[in-house]
Amino acid sequence: MSGNEFRFFLSCDINLPVTYRIEKLEGKLLPPKLSDSDNVDSTSEERKAELYVESTLYIDGAPFGLPMRTRLETGAPSFCWNELITLSTKYRDLTANSQLSFTVWDVSCGKGGGLIGGATIHLFNMKKQLKTGKHKLRLWPGKEADGSINTTTPGKVPREERGELERLEKLVNKYERGQIQRVDWLDRLAFKAMDKIKESENSRNGSSHLYVVVDFCSFEHRVVFQESGANFLLPSPIASTNELVTVYDPEVGKINPSEHKQLKLARSLNRGIIDRDLKPSITERKSIQRILKYPPTRNLNGDERQMLWKFRFSLMLEKRALTKFLRCVEWSDVQEAKQALELMHKWESIDLCDALELLSPVFESEEVRAYAVSVLEKADDEELQCYLLQLVQALRFERSDKSRLSHFLVQRSLRNVELASFLRWFVAVELHDPAYAKRFYCTYEILEESMLKLGAGASGDEDGYKLWQSLVRQTELTAQLCSIMRDVRNVRGGTQKKIEKLRQLLSGLLSELTYFDEPIRSPLAPGMLITGIIPSESSIFKSALHPLRLTFRTANGGCCKIIFKKGDDLRQDQLVVQMVSLMDRLLKLENLDLHLTPYRVLATGHDEGMLEFIPSKPLAQIISEHRSIVSYLQKFHPDENGPFGITSTCLETFIKSCAGYSVITYILGIGDRHLDNLLLRDDGRLFHVDFGFILGRDPKPFPPPMKLCKEMVEAMGGAESQYYTRFKSYCCEAYNILRKSSNLILNLFHLMAGSNIPDIASDPEKGILKLQEKFRLDLDDEECIHFFQDLINESVSALFPQMVETIHRWAQYWR
Repeated sequence: MSGNEFRFFLSCDINLPVTYRIEKLEGKLLPPKLSDSDNVDSTSEERKAELYVESTLYIDGAPFGLPMRTRLETGAPSFCWNELITLSTKYRDLTANSQLSFTVWDVSCGKGGGLIGGATIHLFNMKKQLKTGKHKLRLWPGKEADGSINTTTPGKVPREERGELERLEKLVNKYERGQIQRVDWLDRLAFKAMDKIKESENSRNGSSHLYVVVDFCSFEHRVVFQESGANFLLPSPIASTNELVTVYDPEVGKINPSEHKQLKLARSLNRGIIDRDLKPSITERKSIQRILKYPPTRNLNGDERQMLWKFRFSLMLEKRALTKFLRCVEWSDVQEAKQALELMHKWESIDLCDALELLSPVFESEEVRAYAVSVLEKADDEELQCYLLQLVQALRFERSDKSRLSHFLVQRSLRNVELASFLRWFVAVELHDPAYAKRFYCTYEILEESMLKLGAGASGDEDGYKLWQSLVRQTELTAQLCSIMRDVRNVRGGTQKKIEKLRQLLSGLLSELTYFDEPIRSPLAPGMLITGIIPSESSIFKSALHPLRLTFRTANGGCCKIIFKKGDDLRQDQLVVQMVSLMDRLLKLENLDLHLTPYRVLATGHDEGMLEFIPSKPLAQIISEHRSIVSYLQKFHPDENGPFGITSTCLETFIKSCAGYSVITYILGIGDRHLDNLLLRDDGRLFHVDFGFILGRDPKPFPPPMKLCKEMVEAMGGAESQYYTRFKSYCCEAYNILRKSSNLILNLFHLMAGSNIPDIASDPEKGILKLQEKFRLDLDDEECIHFFQDLINESVSALFPQMVETIHRWAQYWR
């Protein structure tokens, strides 16, 4: 959440009982006074205090509901109840003047009971926000808590009496609610210092005051007071100055009764017989076809919803129409919802792309989501793996922890070890999510239990227990790599000393990593078994985070190289590379191979992960060492008769890869492009890395619409050459192919709306709309060709980005 953004819940929408925890009594309690009758019976024996707390809810100064009492506590010198109190009153029933009173009683002081003191607290603060977290209320000695509007027993310490201790406790409350960033080492020092301040304050005051500590329930966002129903907030009185006066209309937001009646009549089930034979006119059919072409992110207006409902029977053979029809259903009407579900099962079977739309947060019906899963069951494993990341994220939108989608993902994973491995990692990474950790943990447990019950496979190679253990060892491996990174970072000196320390650790203390006891499935490619790390071929990149470059032996006698990062969130990179891989698949299905390099990325935690290492060089290094891209390619693919002295195959590969990534980076709005994150392989394939900015975000001012640098154009012979013309042709062809699959790509991003990926979580709706704009769905294919060519010409002629690139290179040089 950005600093200028305030997300909140309305109190009238919270249908939960008021809950709070009475924790303890702080301060020194004086020994209970003994009555005369007590003195006769007990001579010298000291009586122990037995305390309980009585709490009452007051609404607008009057008690509301029965008082609640804690258990008796005999815990001198400290009294700790730690008791959860749940009232019958719900948050939506509270008013702005709701209060809670707390009175502490001692039952050891004779028949009448001893009154220790009382305190009262308002449930809403001055800004009409619900109070959350821990509150320390000062007791008024010998006074029962008063719940009147102008209370005589306020638990809040008066401003003039507040000291350093009260200020610090207020900050601790913010810290526990997550409003202050946690820094472990600094927090430990701060809390030690606070303990000393508390001791000195107590000794100075002589512990003259008693406090009761109450912990109020916290929510994901702030809760702001709002009356249920319409806005009944009183407008501010008219002032003599020229101020705008806000007049609140109590009917705002309510359903127009005449419109609602007309809608009910139009959708009456008695009309079902008439509607069954209705056929749209030519004009209505054109309108319906226009609606069916709407992107999945677009909401339907009242007339469009009414038209789809009216002609629902004639649309049943049009599979594209089902998702639009389900959007126009009034799900709150039980009879209408029942009829819609009956029609859904009789409808022409929809495509997988539309099934993904039905799993978005727009559709809450369990039957609709179950229908979407039944369509997914027809997909093969390869296609399912393309969407697995989004399907795991879609678990957030399910109605229960053990949903149909969750069981489907687990069952399919039991048949394919690659799916099982990726599902386990995708779910494990989300266990840190504060809101949905329980749901993801539930899916993790179902996967573990189901796999452990598996017998040996058809080939008899691995049973379920061994298979699960092979996946668990992946986590153990990443934990050991994190430990290595900590040790290496602590080494003083340059990169070379850190590399020496790495190889020393792998050969010495951690020699078990050189040869594993049993082969481990590679987290990046679970079909491959790795048997150990080769120390001599492992290194460290010269970077602030010091990523490891590790070479693993494989069971078939080969080797594979990976990059392991700690301290960087790779979930956004993982999403982008998944999209590159998906788009590469879509282009190849149309017989267009643009020689893309969708290397593998796997986030193994919220700040760690693995990447496949592709032998290549950054363009910055190539320009520095060889002056141009052409000179570099001549070194590996020389041909005196070929264009620019290189083979035509190599040049064609370079042109195609440039075209592919130019289109993809434009569609995904990838920013922060410079010559250090554009890499070139020996065979001429260019590819992008490091996707810290997507969906239009860019740290550089005035970024060009397409990420196309002049060095790439020069390698094609300049803007007037035939090869540059071919490049533009490939761009336009690829763009039009990907536009055909715009609904699929938009649906996948819509399923990521609840994820913690930075550039999506900041504003999911805005990000998806930006992505939709890039497809220019308002244009036909021919118009798109002209649009995209103009876009390329505009990007190439943009001189300002070249100046920024030069500044960046200078910064890199002096870093």
